[in-house]
Amino acid sequence: MKAALATAYGGPEVIRIAEVPTPTPKPNELLMRIHASAVNAADWRLRRANPWFVRLIFGPFKPRKPILGVVFAGEVVETGTATTTYKKGDRLFGWTSIMGLGGHAEFIALRENGAFTRMPDGMTWTDAAAIPFGFGTARHFLSKANVSMGQRVLIYGASGAVGSAAVQLAKQLGAEVTGVCSTRNVELVRSLGAHEVLDYTKDALLSHRDSFDVVFETVGKLPFKDSLTLVKPQGTIITGSEMPAQMLKRVLGGKGGKQVTVIGGTAAESAADMQLIADLWQRREIRPVIDSTFPLERIRDAHTLAESGKKVGSVVITLP
Repeated sequence: MKAALATAYGGPEVIRIAEVPTPTPKPNELLMRIHASAVNAADWRLRRANPWFVRLIFGPFKPRKPILGVVFAGEVVETGTATTTYKKGDRLFGWTSIMGLGGHAEFIALRENGAFTRMPDGMTWTDAAAIPFGFGTARHFLSKANVSMGQRVLIYGASGAVGSAAVQLAKQLGAEVTGVCSTRNVELVRSLGAHEVLDYTKDALLSHRDSFDVVFETVGKLPFKDSLTLVKPQGTIITGSEMPAQMLKRVLGGKGGKQVTVIGGTAAESAADMQLIADLWQRREIRPVIDSTFPLERIRDAHTLAESGKKVGSVVITLP
């Protein structure tokens, strides 16, 4: 099968397309024919070994798992002898798993109890590939923050994969959503359901002191001290993209005497969340935002765009 291999740590140039053996499913696994995947922050950060301790988990000198890709949309082409839930021909989408990777290839073998579910009728492969990372991550953190009806929620980075999903999911939970983005994306974020959109290049964001029950920082660009300024006392700050250096600075800097809850870490991968999101899509209550699609052969271009900080929503990879 064809696969995109990251055989070293570094820039997009370390990725190459190669022929590798097609996996054989174990008794509890499904063999999936992948039709689409995506290049997300997890992919390019693993490729960069950023943060540095990625090397302790994925290999000190080069990736032990060279086929990146934490999400997939595809079709079951073979079932293991012990599988019972899915059958040949089922269309599935979700996580490959951040530890397992493997989504940037023509085929993948996945345990049947993985964090994925059936695609609703009418969902395209590209939409299905764009959904899991952004909506799965946003769903995880909004749930941990107990976002509920009537709360004021600020989403910083509201036009990104996680941010655009968070705007829609927070609105669906009944929150009053304020999105923060650049000028060119204001109308997009408003169309996703934000009650208010702030342009960080023009608007005085910090004038909204003590205004929000939840501040969800999705892109790692809003200083923690600014989140503290914006959140209400007893409110919640979600550091959904916090890097170790930022975490250390935050811990050492403290909270300035303000009583707030801070939620961070990585998002849990859940089949139940994928099903909930599939149901919302089927009811047309959410929609993925897709910046660009690239064939597998142009995966270097996809990585370059995903890492640029200029993409809107998701970058999708398509396979024949």
